[in-house]
Amino acid sequence: MLNGASNVSKSKTVIDLVDLYEHCKRVEITSRRFTQREMLRWLEPMVQARLLGVADAGYSAEKRTISLYTYGQGTTKVLLWSQMHGDEPTATMALLDILNFFAQQTNHAITREIRSNLTLLLIPMLNPDGAERFTRRTSQLIDMNRDAEALRTPEANILRDTQQKYRPQFGFNLHDQDPRLTVGPSKEVTAIALLVPARDASRTDDEVRSRAKKVAAVYAEVLHQLVPGHVAKYDDSFDRRAFGDSVQLWGTSTVLVESGGWPNDRDKMFIRKLNFIGQLASLYSIATGDYEEKDASAYESLPFNSKNLFDLKVRSVQLKGRNGVPSIRADVGIIIDEMNQDPDRKRLIAKIVDIGDLSSFGAFEERDGSGISLEYSDIQLDKAIPWDELQRTLK
Repeated sequence: MLNGASNVSKSKTVIDLVDLYEHCKRVEITSRRFTQREMLRWLEPMVQARLLGVADAGYSAEKRTISLYTYGQGTTKVLLWSQMHGDEPTATMALLDILNFFAQQTNHAITREIRSNLTLLLIPMLNPDGAERFTRRTSQLIDMNRDAEALRTPEANILRDTQQKYRPQFGFNLHDQDPRLTVGPSKEVTAIALLVPARDASRTDDEVRSRAKKVAAVYAEVLHQLVPGHVAKYDDSFDRRAFGDSVQLWGTSTVLVESGGWPNDRDKMFIRKLNFIGQLASLYSIATGDYEEKDASAYESLPFNSKNLFDLKVRSVQLKGRNGVPSIRADVGIIIDEMNQDPDRKRLIAKIVDIGDLSSFGAFEERDGSGISLEYSDIQLDKAIPWDELQRTLK
């Protein structure tokens, strides 16, 4: 069973998906770093078996083919796109798990309802050039999610053309957010944040956005059964350059899903599982029409993301000065990241990002620093240094 949810009543749908996940996930995916070539290899058997339809949607700036995959024969169309930022692969993993679920569980009620009532339009890994380097931007150095209006990149044009051609009623814009974001003013990490993007600066609701809020309420209720207290709302400022806002404005009821963080889950395998369950349950609700009865307050009442978390907080470290500067005791907040250019993810870099009274901040790990002394002159805030080196300093 999932962490943190033992005392929460779960629906039959959620119980079924939790129980089936380990049998249906793509076991080949063991790291969040993978290329388009690997993804295509995992998808090919389902294409060959005609579980999936596939068509070329266009080419990336570096001439990688970007494909549109289809599943189901229903009249309601749902567009799902992932990894428009190349270093945000969690939902791509979950989409592959979902397709594997359809392949293995052909007679399951969820599969039958989705197959009969929906047509899924999937563009996993919309930014394959960025995924190749595990970087956010395209090979032209553009943040594609700020190119919905200018449409300067070929990848942005592919997404716009797909939406315009098929006019899907629903859309899911799938991303990863900073894994250190927290739920409102709390110290609790945001496992997943949801957003129904605004369609204008006044955040006006129309039929399109109101429908999306009900779908987001379904997703939120599912997550509350799995990770209560770890679900937040993403910033809802309007930006017409952003695809979620634009697709909403173009008439597709869109939900943004931001995969966050979890303790000891650098590769986001637990967050991948949450995506799988939340996404499938939401699609099932659209397929059956159950979402129409939902109260949007389950989404609207979510607190916004905050940032009250470090990877490591070392409490009460002695900071020593020279030339008469007095010593003090203070907490030290540290973040730890992978080095992008290291494909094996074995090299970690760390930054000391804050010093002082950090009692209002949480951390994935906390240590007692009462036996640690640091010289003021040895500390450079926000400077990236090898994690191994900083660990030696903290002993």
